[in-house]
Amino acid sequence: MRATLHEIISTDVDVETFRPDDPADAGVWVRLLVGPAQQQDDEPLSGESFDVLVCTPLWLRREVVENGPQIGRHHLVVEPFDLPRATAYLRELVESLDEADWDALAEKLARIGHWEFEDYQE
Repeated sequence: MRATLHEIISTDVDVETFRPDDPADAGVWVRLLVGPAQQQDDEPLSGESFDVLVCTPLWLRREVVENGPQIGRHHLVVEPFDLPRATAYLRELVESLDEADWDALAEKLARIGHWEFEDYQE
């Protein structure tokens, strides 16, 4: 089973138009809405969300200086900050994954971004 990236959104910026004032010092959370690639044409798109922090090394350094140590999970570090290039990279990465079923695929996707069902207990 393969994944398809339906949409990339952010609650902080417009992903399509955002350009930071300083491309060397920027960071933005993006949400990847991902579902199985093998959906029927008449089915509504389904998927789950995976959150990734796209940031530059300078932005990350400033965060550490101002706020202390940071865990680096679910980060995509870029230089300079170029959101269209970063989202293209994420799309290619997500759509290159292949697993036997959605659960295994979602576990792999959770290594890239914070999965909405990570640590979910039934």
